[in-house]
Amino acid sequence: EPEPKEAEATVSTTAIVAETEAKARLAIQASTAGTAVVTADAQEPKVVESPKPSTTAIVAETEAKTRLAIQTNANEHKASSITIPPPEANASEVDAVVPEKEEVIATESESSNTRKPIALIILDGWGYDENPDLTDNAILAAKTPTWDRLWKEYPKGLIGASGPAVGLPEGQMGNSQVGHMAMGAGRVLYQDLMRVKKDIETGDFYTNPVLTDAVDKAAGNAVHVFGLLSSGAIHSDTRHIHAMIELAAKRGSSKIYVHAFLDGRDVPPKSAEGFLQDLEDKLTSLRDGDESKDFRVASICGRYYAMDRDTNWNRTQTTYDLLTGGEMGIVETFKAPTCLEGLKMAYERDETDEFVLPTLIEAPEKEAGLVRDGDSIVFMNYRPDRARQITRAFVDGDKFEGFDRMLKPALAAYVCLAEYDESIEAPVAYPSLDVPNCLGEYLETLEKTQLRIAETEKYAHVSSFFSGGREAAFKGETRVLIPSPKVATYDLCPEMSAPAITDKLVDVIEKQEYDVIICNYANTDMVGHTGVFDAAVKAVECIDTCLERVVAALMKVGGECLITADHGNIEKMKDAQSGQPHTAHTTAMVPLVYVTARKAKVIATGESSLADIAPTMLHMMDLAQPKEFEGKSLVEFL
Repeated sequence: EPEPKEAEATVSTTAIVAETEAKARLAIQASTAGTAVVTADAQEPKVVESPKPSTTAIVAETEAKTRLAIQTNANEHKASSITIPPPEANASEVDAVVPEKEEVIATESESSNTRKPIALIILDGWGYDENPDLTDNAILAAKTPTWDRLWKEYPKGLIGASGPAVGLPEGQMGNSQVGHMAMGAGRVLYQDLMRVKKDIETGDFYTNPVLTDAVDKAAGNAVHVFGLLSSGAIHSDTRHIHAMIELAAKRGSSKIYVHAFLDGRDVPPKSAEGFLQDLEDKLTSLRDGDESKDFRVASICGRYYAMDRDTNWNRTQTTYDLLTGGEMGIVETFKAPTCLEGLKMAYERDETDEFVLPTLIEAPEKEAGLVRDGDSIVFMNYRPDRARQITRAFVDGDKFEGFDRMLKPALAAYVCLAEYDESIEAPVAYPSLDVPNCLGEYLETLEKTQLRIAETEKYAHVSSFFSGGREAAFKGETRVLIPSPKVATYDLCPEMSAPAITDKLVDVIEKQEYDVIICNYANTDMVGHTGVFDAAVKAVECIDTCLERVVAALMKVGGECLITADHGNIEKMKDAQSGQPHTAHTTAMVPLVYVTARKAKVIATGESSLADIAPTMLHMMDLAQPKEFEGKSLVEFL
């Protein structure tokens, strides 16, 4: 393997560690754990984490398996109410330390010690594939005595988690947002991907008043189009980005600057060249030889920086400073004459698409396409969780506390393609659809208590996604959020926070405090996305150990659970066509196991889907399902 090149970026006050072939690991853990208690009326939990780390590092993943890890010295902690000091990390530990303290979003629910809990255990990214290639399928390669026993001894089946089964186009891989929404809604929901696609086909997209208003307000100034440039269709779709550029051109905009966030995760790690070339071709065709039309790619940046969702504000700042031209407090901005040349430079630095460092495209004899006063921004991502942080940096004004912004452009407009958060004050082109009587709301009407528990990487999944887009907790609902470990990439800590989640989960099960428990384990998705096979195997084995404890606790108190997944991922770790690691989701069906002491069977068919999960849970509780549910129970009692 070639020797990794020395980093060309200028790093200020950083602690950088290279992982070696011997798989040495650094104990990297930000001191960010604490406990905050807020009421159910809060619009969004305040994660106890320093928004301004005093030491930062930037990570560039390399083909030679060199990894850089971030060490953040976060000595200042913010909490909305009560703060518990973080636990001390054992300096002798080799692996990253997982925080032990969690954030609790409390509600008005009253505890009871007589409940027999019904749990939904979601193994994020755990698809089903009988592929015997043990260098590809991390589930089969792992030692999973608990999973093997559950699959053998309890009622089981396979259900759909992709394509039309969850409201996506035929052949479209599933994703976490869609999967959790289908499970919580008890019906197949028409996804934003399809809504926008349909409007483009009918022409309604080009007259969307929110989009056209943003373009018109920037008359004489620039229209900036942000978006993940990818065909993965998890967060965005390249066809939507092309359509937005066309809309701006049709309305007479003379300056259209595209800021391309590169994927390499929902698509192969080095696939950006084709997407960038298609984008350049689109811009060229819209210019139609008119040199007065300044249509171009203004910058490129890996999604690792542009689309962080776990309050790693140093990464978000890297992108914000690239877009606005502010003084870079973290890394130097690279410059290139074209986007394709910028990508080539990144590959020469051994960066894959996801980790491409911020690169400004400086076209000859043209000013840089930075965001300036009077400009409009349209963010073309439709999935909310990874669009929130960079959006808040532009629209939150003086309320923003993520990092110090050197420049604060006075924008003509900032438009979100979909609703990213109820508290974000920006116009939305495609507002969220109402999802009445989802499982959480129905349980509230029945005065049932419910727990939602996950680590912060998957906070939105068990809260707003599972609740049909609703941010606030229902009456009787409690949310426990365990901080995700602060590592550069999760192959460095494949256990993530699963053991801490399990500790809390076992505790509340044994106390019999809740009627219903919704739990997400993030490992098999987040580690699967890294493409590192050995780490993926460790992630599976960690989950297997956690399942053993959770099932034992449920059996002890007479509880039951469904174990399933929101989509596939970790069962496929190699891309046979490209030869690259497979880092994306899959179209695989997902397993469903019903762990119970009752005699029953799972009656899943080829038509069964994640939309059947909520009806099944109500059947397990001997409760009728509301008329809004379109799914059906997959359990039959004998």
